[in-house]
Parts: sequence; structure tokens; C-alpha cells
Amino acid sequence: MKISALTLHSIAIADPPLRSSYGLHAPWALRTIVELETDDGVRGVSETYGGERPRAALEDIRGRVVGMDPFQLAGLYGDINREAVADAGVPGGRSQEWLVPGENPLDRHNRTFAAIEIACLDIIGKATGKPVCDVIGGRVRNRVSFSAYLFYKHAGGGGDGAYADEYGEVLDAPSAVRECRQMIAQYGFREIKLKGGVLDPPVEIETIRALRREFGGGVPLRIDPNCAWSVDTSVSIGELLREELAGGGYLEDPCPGLAGMSEVRRRLLAKGIDTPLASNVAVTSFAAVPEAKALDAVQIVLSDPHYWGGMRQVQYLSHLCGVLGMGLSMHSNSHLGVSLMAMTHVAAACPNLTYACDTHYPWQTAKDEIVAGGRIQFVDGAVEIPDKPGLGVELDYDQLARGRERYEKVPFRKRDDEAEMRKHVDPNWKRVLPRW
Repeated sequence: MKISALTLHSIAIADPPLRSSYGLHAPWALRTIVELETDDGVRGVSETYGGERPRAALEDIRGRVVGMDPFQLAGLYGDINREAVADAGVPGGRSQEWLVPGENPLDRHNRTFAAIEIACLDIIGKATGKPVCDVIGGRVRNRVSFSAYLFYKHAGGGGDGAYADEYGEVLDAPSAVRECRQMIAQYGFREIKLKGGVLDPPVEIETIRALRREFGGGVPLRIDPNCAWSVDTSVSIGELLREELAGGGYLEDPCPGLAGMSEVRRRLLAKGIDTPLASNVAVTSFAAVPEAKALDAVQIVLSDPHYWGGMRQVQYLSHLCGVLGMGLSMHSNSHLGVSLMAMTHVAAACPNLTYACDTHYPWQTAKDEIVAGGRIQFVDGAVEIPDKPGLGVELDYDQLARGRERYEKVPFRKRDDEAEMRKHVDPNWKRVLPRW
């Protein structure tokens, strides 16, 4: 079996005006759909970051991929990473503190390999008649839990104005509770994460407290300000939310850098507060994991099959975190059903991934879904592994064509949340870390 064709589909999907410390989401999120076909007619797919740079990186390895055996992934990984900027001895060298996902040049080789690896694993699963999670070592769970991922947002549904604004404007605690109530009613989520670092800390503190009052102590809460707070502010908020973030919750990337997070952890422990700190910003490479452990800066690592270098790399991360006694969850980015299924399969095959995963899926719409048969279904906040080979999904080519048409009309080719803030909210806005 050899790969005979590599097809790249650049698409755009509507994205609501969500806020984070990076700025404001543009009306369109860009994605790249990778489609591989073998000489005996087996097709594999994956979904990855969109825009010019991710697509160009995939085009650069076209000659290496076409003609390869999809089972021989280790050789491809070695070839791609031979050209990578060496970060093995630079803990935190691929930090996401300043660059939005998909735009960090140090991620280029990992995310490029991941896009090919996932499509190859889809092929392998179909060729062997096995789901991907069983191809990569076997599942430890049949269903994978996800969390309600709340955002402060402005009014609007994103896209060209024809998309419904399902959640409305969310810029205070009562509207965030309403947003969460809607999301849980539709998807059944049993854990809640708030994207913070957007409004003044007292507003975000009250939002978490309001969520606790509404949903009770049996629903774990998390908050992620993406490094927007100083060490002092992080410690203060950790004190004020010690009860709300207990019971399976965590505080994610409260301040910049592992040294800063280590100081937050030390000061909170000195006050008798054992709230775990999580990260998908300060810990983005294997070299950073032991340093984070040694500093006691991070207790929970948020993985991602895209920028960690694929599904098997996430499994390796799961094993490493298990050895080091660290927890594991999964980060998310604006995505459709193909990425959701890739996340689900790898999470099902990671014994140490015991925290509900993030997902932006509720923020995307059926109107843009490219999976044949429509949107992936959640049952009680979880996605079940389908009884189908590979990832368990096929492409809807009519929907894919519509996504390509939208992409051609979008005036930008990279994500820039800071520019969107200046355009729509404050012409003088720039990202400052820490902001509070």
C-alpha cells in the first residue's frame, strides 16, 4: 500500500466574536483539511490549522508523502524534524505566550507531521478494520468527556452576518451563567471552563462564583486567563477562588512563564491552598515537562494532537506525565468534526488523560460542518468512539466545497486576534502581559 495522492482543502468556518487575552476572534476561522488516498483506494483525512503558513508547510513535504507507505510514520517524523529548529535543550522554547495557535514557527514541523500522521492512522484503521484508538494501542475508555468551554463574547454569530448568534453578548457574570446553562442543556457537559484574562479580575471572580452558585460543588470549574495576570494577582485570585476551583477544578496559565507559575504555586501552598495549576501555554514541548515538574509550576498539562506532533506524541506525553505524577487534559482550538474525532480517539487511548478535554465545537455550526451525516453528537458531555474503522467519519464533499468558497472570499490568511481588537473594539489595543 502506497499513498498515491495528497489533497489539501483550505476552508473557512464562521467564528463568533470570542474574547481572550490574545484579543478578539475574527468572523472566520481558517482550517485545512488533509486528504490522503492510497493506490488501492483507501482514503484518510485529518483537519489542522488554516491559512497560508500551515498549508505551505504541507505543500513542502508533498514529495515526501506521495509514494510513502502510510504505516511507515517513524521515518516521516524523522525526516520532517531533521529540519526543525532544535528546541530539545530549550525548555519552554515553544511557549505560546505571545503567538496564537497555528502561528508559532517553532510548531511548524510538529503540526505538519501531525496532519499527515492523523490521516495515515485513518487509513491504517480503515485498512485493518479497526478504530484509530485501537490501532495506536487500544482504548482505555469508550467515551471521552469534554467540558463546557465558556467565553466572554460580543454580540454576533460570526461569519457573514447570516449566522445565528446562539449565545448573545456575554460580558458579565449573569450572561456567562446563561451561556453555560444553554451549553449544558444542549451538550450535557459536566465540567466547566471559563476563558478569562478579558475583563477586570473582580468581574471574572464573580463569574466563577456565580457559576458555582448556579451549578453547585459537584461540577468542577476551571479558569484560563492566558497569562493575563501578574504573580500577585494570580495569588490573590487563587485565594479568593480557593473553594470554587476545588474538587477537580484548576487554575490554568494564570501568569507568564514557568518561574512565575512556580511562585504562584509556592505562595498558594504556603496559605494552605492546593489548587492545581494547568498549562497549554508554558508547557508545549517535552523538554518543558520535567522543568515544570521540578519547579512545581504545573500539575496538569494540556495536550493537543496538532501542535504536540500527532496522536502518538500525545500518548507519549500521557506516559511521561504518568511517570512524573502529573495530570493530563487536552487543549482545543476552533475546529470541526474531523478534529473532534481525532481528539476523541487519542484521548480514549491515553490512560493518564483523566480531566475532561476542552472543545470549541459548540462555537461552530452545522452550517459549516464537513463531516458526512452532520455534526458529531455529545451524550452527557461525552463523545463515544464509533463502531467504525479509522476515525469513524467521512467527508461531505458538497460542504467541503462550500468551505473552500468561503475561504476564497475571506480577506485574510492568518489568525490575528490583536488586529481584530483594534478593528472592532479599541484602535489602540495591544496585548500586554501581564495586564492586571
